Amino acid sequence: MTQFEEGKIKIHTENIFPIIKKAVYSDHEIFLRELVSNGVDAISKRRMASIAGDCESIDEAKIQISVNRENKSIVISDNGIGMTADEIKKYINQVAFSSAEEFLQKYEENQEGIIGHFGLGFYSSFMVAKNVEIISKSAIKDSSPVKWSCDGSPNFKLESCEKEEIGTDIILYLMEEEIEYIEPSRIKTLIRKYCDFMPVDVQLEGESINKTNPPWRKNIKELKDEDYIEFYKYLYPFQGEPLFWVHLNTDYPYNLQGILFFPKISGRADWESGEIKLFSNQVFVSDSIKEVVPRYLLPLRGVIDSTDIPLNVSRSALQSNRKVRSIANFISKKIADKLKLIKKDNATLYSQIWNSIAPFIKIGAMEDEKFAEQVEDLIIFKTIRKEAFIDKEIVITSEELTFTTIKEYVNRLKLESEGKVLYCTDEISQSNPLNLWKAQGKEIIIADTVIDSQFIPWLESRNEKITFQRVDSEIDDSLNSDDKEITDVDGDNMSESLRELIKSALNNDKITVQIKSLKDNDEIPAMILLPEQMRRINDMGALMEQKLPGLPDNHVLLVNKNHPIVEGLSKLKSSSIIIDNKGGSQNTLLIKEISVHLYEMACLSIGGLDPEKMSDFQKKSSGLMGKLISKIT
Repeated sequence: MTQFEEGKIKIHTENIFPIIKKAVYSDHEIFLRELVSNGVDAISKRRMASIAGDCESIDEAKIQISVNRENKSIVISDNGIGMTADEIKKYINQVAFSSAEEFLQKYEENQEGIIGHFGLGFYSSFMVAKNVEIISKSAIKDSSPVKWSCDGSPNFKLESCEKEEIGTDIILYLMEEEIEYIEPSRIKTLIRKYCDFMPVDVQLEGESINKTNPPWRKNIKELKDEDYIEFYKYLYPFQGEPLFWVHLNTDYPYNLQGILFFPKISGRADWESGEIKLFSNQVFVSDSIKEVVPRYLLPLRGVIDSTDIPLNVSRSALQSNRKVRSIANFISKKIADKLKLIKKDNATLYSQIWNSIAPFIKIGAMEDEKFAEQVEDLIIFKTIRKEAFIDKEIVITSEELTFTTIKEYVNRLKLESEGKVLYCTDEISQSNPLNLWKAQGKEIIIADTVIDSQFIPWLESRNEKITFQRVDSEIDDSLNSDDKEITDVDGDNMSESLRELIKSALNNDKITVQIKSLKDNDEIPAMILLPEQMRRINDMGALMEQKLPGLPDNHVLLVNKNHPIVEGLSKLKSSSIIIDNKGGSQNTLLIKEISVHLYEMACLSIGGLDPEKMSDFQKKSSGLMGKLISKIT
């Protein structure tokens, strides 16, 4: 074996090898991605050179990985273009090392900054190896094989060697603490993670362990629905099937391919890091791409593959990169276009998937003005009313549910100039006022998602002529009967007397008591009303404190004087006999207990009693029933 040269790699960063070994500590595994990627590049270069007639062609391009447990080594071999001695000195000692130096300088400035830690290249070998050898034979005719070796210091050796086949072998002699990478199962896992879709066959001990032909690189006409679903299940096992998908493909003004899936979200979605996988030329880079994809699309799943997304810059620099912003806008528009197509071609399907896609659309509209304009007619709400909808009314029906846009709701109710959109956020706790409005033929939209507490004010801000009113915020004159007010034996207004009676019993200045005669209703004794703006302030405060909104201190108790209990309360007061000089009577305590009971029943219906008050309510209810029974026995 003839030694050509022995020397030192010219370095500018002192003690760079120890830095490499300690760098990106949690991501030492990327060495395999970097080396296999280099092998793929070498094969691509040989293909191009062979087309030009500069070297022999490749019969079967492949990268082979083998392990040797005895000497604790891994060999990554490719049959690419190979290198001569001069090329090794140029590309390994100079170009590759300079790139490694540049990477480490950026890494030291921002350790969390470089996406996927992409760019360390060949010298990532020294994160796991104490010694590294390169044995290469160039595809150039009459080239001699050459061996380069380095022990993890700036010293290297370059000598002749024996090698029959064209290509390059990278031999890593692992450090003791990195011995896990000699295990075939570990290697398979890393190839599946980083190199699964590389365009070259990767083999481990002769077995192919990657797919090579990703669906996102294929023409959309070549793929069937089954192909997309199979790909989704491969990427995300045990997650069921996606709702739908968007196939991305453009080569101007940037190169980008990919497939994004809308998952069936059950539970909380990941709005922070996301599950979209970023690839660069079919090489996996990262599954955290919040700087590339708008936040409201992060819970989507799938793949984005682009060589135009800069990977060797800090994450903060990405956010201000003009090309990255343009890519984000492109993705958003493609998503909006797909949603428009679904709603146009299959409105029933659109309504069926609405609950899953609504968070994306609503958050996106609030955060991105361009996206808001694109999805303006895609935002729908479940809507209910007493009378059935007729054909000429523009709604979407699915099974027993009906959906509408706010625009069509306004058109039906002729609210163009001004008006209120009635909405309900909980059909159970707000059932009493909801049924009152329905009984009068009103149409109510259902806005029952968490995000709606922010989304409704946003909708109002875009249409100043329309306001939203929750069904339990107030009761207008249309829900009151026209019964004339009557007076008691003393000539006093009975409604006012009753109001003062209940107000005194509750002894709480923050509770406003209203006495109404509800139209055609004697089933509701009392209910809690929450004035719209006051309730919104309460809800916003709860949201900022990350807790569920409770019953605001200031609220309204509406008492229906048509109900038998309320009527009985009035009679009980009228029949009271004064027995002391303070105006007290034998029924005073009972009247107070019934008044408090009416209030607490109203609170109970909206979930306004905490566990302690609930227990107290049950005890008082039992006592009240006992007193009432004793009066008839």
